Amino acid sequence: MEEERSSEKVVVVGVRFRPVGKIYYFKPGNLQLRTGDHVIVETARGIEFGKVVVGPREVPVAETVAPLKEVIRKATLEDCARAEENVRKARDAFVICQQKIAEHGLPMKLIEAEYTFDQGKLLFYFTAEGRVDFRELVKDLASIFRTRIELRQIGVRDEAKMVGGLGPCGRELCCCTWLTDFEPVSIRMAKDQNLSLNPTKISGLCGRLMCCLKFESVLVAEALEEEDEEIVVEEEEQHF
Repeated sequence: MEEERSSEKVVVVGVRFRPVGKIYYFKPGNLQLRTGDHVIVETARGIEFGKVVVGPREVPVAETVAPLKEVIRKATLEDCARAEENVRKARDAFVICQQKIAEHGLPMKLIEAEYTFDQGKLLFYFTAEGRVDFRELVKDLASIFRTRIELRQIGVRDEAKMVGGLGPCGRELCCCTWLTDFEPVSIRMAKDQNLSLNPTKISGLCGRLMCCLKFESVLVAEALEEEDEEIVVEEEEQHF
């Protein structure tokens, strides 16, 4: 049975809910979808508005995450208008939440507000140095917006991804333009590249080690392997 499942394939489309966010896969069903189409789907957060970034393709069932749901429908003009309205309402909610945070004197920094497509939930993303008791804040917000409120604490790397900015190289941050997932970065990677270990030189806007150290280290490792191979060949030639 496991072998049959591993050989089975299913047609999926990849959908993003943020410009450089993670890609989630859904079954297109009978819909004719292509890259660039906006769609309405059901997620763990509720009904969402997303964009197809990976066109229909077959993938092994074993590579999908169950349960694999179908796209509800292709977004209409009304759906697109509602999504834009949600963005405007989220901006207003952001300002109100900031005011409430100040009133309660909470040690937290609000980063972004976001409505789900059906407005069934209003999410607020924030950073803080430790745990924050925001129960009273949630009660205030729920009474104002009359919907389910969720406050989600995020890390400094996620904050940089949401806020954006320019890196030391003078270009827009990688996490805002193409980097969808954060990978572990170590100081060893900077050492292997003979870079200055001055924190101000190898840290990004988030204060953590720059993500580019990771993919540069791959090139360095490949170059070192090639050097080792050349040395082995030279030694063998000298031996003969």
